Amino acid sequence: MDISVVIPLLNEQESLTELRDWIAKVMQSNHFSYEIIFIDDGSTDGSWQTIEKLIEKDTNVKGIRFSKNYGKSQALHAGFKETLGNVIITMDADLQDNPEEIPELYNMIIKDNLDLVSGWKKKRYDSVLSKNLPSKLFNWAARRTSGVKLHDFNCGLKAFKSNVVKNIDVNGEMHRYIPVLAKNEGFTKIGEKIVQHQARKYGKTKFGMERFINGFLDLITIWFVSRFGKRPMHFFGALGALMLFIGFAFAFYLGIDKIFINPAGRLITQRPQFYISLATMIIGSQFFVAGFLGEIILRSQPNKERYKIEKKANL
Repeated sequence: MDISVVIPLLNEQESLTELRDWIAKVMQSNHFSYEIIFIDDGSTDGSWQTIEKLIEKDTNVKGIRFSKNYGKSQALHAGFKETLGNVIITMDADLQDNPEEIPELYNMIIKDNLDLVSGWKKKRYDSVLSKNLPSKLFNWAARRTSGVKLHDFNCGLKAFKSNVVKNIDVNGEMHRYIPVLAKNEGFTKIGEKIVQHQARKYGKTKFGMERFINGFLDLITIWFVSRFGKRPMHFFGALGALMLFIGFAFAFYLGIDKIFINPAGRLITQRPQFYISLATMIIGSQFFVAGFLGEIILRSQPNKERYKIEKKANL
């Protein structure tokens, strides 16, 4: 199979039929073999019933339904596990991503031998203050922190080689950082394509300003995990060693001063250096304990189910 299109959604009933028709038209005109996998992330508006009707009409359409809303990352994870295509395309279900971009994205993966191509919504039809400016700031921070030089980490329209999505673990709210996750797994041939962005046709966005706050917090998380996720002791141990060094240095200074330089001076417990020494040694020990606990948890953590699939259709 040439292409798998993975579409996570939440309460997008009005757009699903039009989106399916549009994708099918593009695929058929380019003679692609394909599948469309809709992942219903706990919709309450009849989206799943619409997906079931589309499956009855078109065997290329497949569906996964979550028992409740688990988030976009979990939806993508479930969809990636089911894909059969050589190239995986992800897109949003709100008709703001243009399926006409799919052939060129496919060619960039196959002909240019890229591992991943990320869309760049250079011209956006969103609110300047509530979306565009925060998005620019977020993308700048993501580039600086991750080292992945993309203009638009948040764009839902992306293309992947099949082995990329099968070897990355998308969890929590890390869907924004799939290119970073791919890079951390050794898939470094990452490209970018300017894509057409369209105004929302039905309903309203499911994401508010909190997604940017969460995005920055996730950015810190992925920076830490990518550098120290497999070796937490290297991070906490280094901090612990630094704090212990400071503490012992102050203690050594106090001892030398009290014994040889000023034995008749103030008591050691009356000097601020004593409390600095004591506090830094305690904090340093705590950092070491945190590092040991991190290593133990890393080695003993079982694989926990992150979401519950209520139904599968045509899979």
